[in-house]
Amino acid sequence: MTRLVDDCFALSSEMISAATALRQIGRAVRRVTEPEICPLGAAGGRILAVDVMSPRQVPPADNAAVDGYAFAYADYKAAPELPRAVVGRSAAGQPYAGEITPDSLVKILTGAVMPEGFDSVAMIEDIRSQDDKIILPIGLKSGANCRKAGEDIKQGQLLLEKGTYLRPQEIGYLASVGMVSVSVYRQIRVALFSTGDELVNPGDPAFDSSIYDSNRFILSALLRSFGCKVTDLGILNDKLDIVRPALLDAARDHDLVITSGGVSMGDEDHVKAAVQEIGQLHFWRIAIKPGRPLALGQIDNTAFVGLPGNPIAALVCCLKFIRPLILRLAGRTEDAPLSYQARAAFTMGKKPDRTKWLRVRYSPKDNAVGTVEKFPTDGSGILSSAVWANGLVELGDAVTQINEGDLVTFLPFSELMR
Repeated sequence: MTRLVDDCFALSSEMISAATALRQIGRAVRRVTEPEICPLGAAGGRILAVDVMSPRQVPPADNAAVDGYAFAYADYKAAPELPRAVVGRSAAGQPYAGEITPDSLVKILTGAVMPEGFDSVAMIEDIRSQDDKIILPIGLKSGANCRKAGEDIKQGQLLLEKGTYLRPQEIGYLASVGMVSVSVYRQIRVALFSTGDELVNPGDPAFDSSIYDSNRFILSALLRSFGCKVTDLGILNDKLDIVRPALLDAARDHDLVITSGGVSMGDEDHVKAAVQEIGQLHFWRIAIKPGRPLALGQIDNTAFVGLPGNPIAALVCCLKFIRPLILRLAGRTEDAPLSYQARAAFTMGKKPDRTKWLRVRYSPKDNAVGTVEKFPTDGSGILSSAVWANGLVELGDAVTQINEGDLVTFLPFSELMR
């Protein structure tokens, strides 16, 4: 197994920007998974472990792009209005195997192999009949309505590169050259738990002092959307003799351990103490909102992340920092989420020298730049704001004021959650 560099998350205690944190993740984290063979039908959402070369060309032979009549262009050019005899029929999977004669035609259906010696097709709706013969339309060009062998894929060409995330279209691409299995990286194994004496599981009795644990369910769904295999360790009692062995057990057979809540610089907290005792732990003071110091470390060769306890802070930190960390661990070629320009439908001020993410709802406009509306309140515990929103607006370090109508950067949740 590829190992992380020892103490790879060590960083200065000074405040850093979001961009610096992302660059450090890119430098410090590397793939920890191994290749395995997966049936093609089960490979959707997996990450390609090798470069794939095509074993055949696609299409394998010239074929018709439309229903019509196949002909030799040289014959047609010499006598375009000549009535021509139809000598046979070619259908997909049932090519015409008979002889052809000068100035003859073969009726052909879409996808059928072109008869040998024929290179063009007249669409069936454009021809004229005369007695038992066919007259082709004037003005046809050589190669009309004919798909050439190999015009999509050449034999031996590079189809997909190592590190490619396999979407449905990539699965179909591989199937089109006859592949039945593919080498992919093993899925990242993530152990996930929550801490906090106030937390209870949904379905358990709750008191006024109780909070149902939503973070674990948010994070579990997110991690699965990133292609991880998640082990839900539930809620751990915040006692050192419980936390220490639980962390060690989780680290033994997982690539990443994530907790939310209870790990911050000022807490007398047993998760923090346990990680520091059995591994390394570093607090990244990132100039962001929502969020607070992000705890990153290692237990043996397993990465550890401590996320904030507030659900919006945990959600945003997972989308912006844990997602790229996981892609690196998994061997996936990182494709930056797409963002869009939109016009603010709000006015607000912002403190300088930190990045802020707003929960917003984007509305498209016909033939114009869309607009984004901001949720009325910014609290990191207001989960309804994320349900209402369809993305985030990112306000960079230098921004101090946004006025209605200003262009801002919109990040759709659909881009961040893949």
